[in-house]
Amino acid sequence: MTTEPARTYPTPETPHVGVRGEATLEVEPELARIAVTVSARGTDRRATLDDLTRRNAQVLDLVKGCADAVEKLETGAFVITPELRERGRGERVRAYHGSVRVGAALTDFTVLGELTTRLADLELTRVDGPWWSLRPDSPAYGEARRQAVRDAVQRAREYAEALGARLVALVELADEGVQQSAPFRARPAMRTAAFAVPGGAEETAPALDMEPERQSVYAQVTAHFTMTAPDLSA
Repeated sequence: MTTEPARTYPTPETPHVGVRGEATLEVEPELARIAVTVSARGTDRRATLDDLTRRNAQVLDLVKGCADAVEKLETGAFVITPELRERGRGERVRAYHGSVRVGAALTDFTVLGELTTRLADLELTRVDGPWWSLRPDSPAYGEARRQAVRDAVQRAREYAEALGARLVALVELADEGVQQSAPFRARPAMRTAAFAVPGGAEETAPALDMEPERQSVYAQVTAHFTMTAPDLSA
């Protein structure tokens, strides 16, 4: 049988003060996520699948080539769909459409611009992102909580001093949660296809110059303190 701790109720001799502590941090992102979708279309199913497999392998090779800069690489949806003719009898296939979606999370942003440009320069390849974010265990969250607690203590102390009193003890501290502003906000998608230039050489697109989007972290707590009897004579 567990016994609940006795609650402390406010009295004229030991009044309570309740406050909310808040903190906002602006920090650099820790991850940049991108999504790459490769597509293929053709009248022959096997040829379409071969094209899709080849383009998917090109994407994976480029991303894996960044080595330690890539924290996560994963394949999402794979789809190959027959397109039927609108007219005519029977199940006559007009073409086959295929796509594969690949997601990657990078920690080294210096390679991000070149990687996204090279990916977008592949045939029938779409690149979405980047989405900037913090890791779930980022130290920024803990620092925001600590600052929110310090803010609550400071506010309570100021209220007590305004009444000619001082804080005595903490009665309750409640966490209202930590939030990150606009996580994984999408950037405009980049779509392109590789093209040939005179002489048979492919022109390499210049690397994009990407500036990481700073992340806002908010923390809030509510705190209740006991304080000495106020001096209301002033």
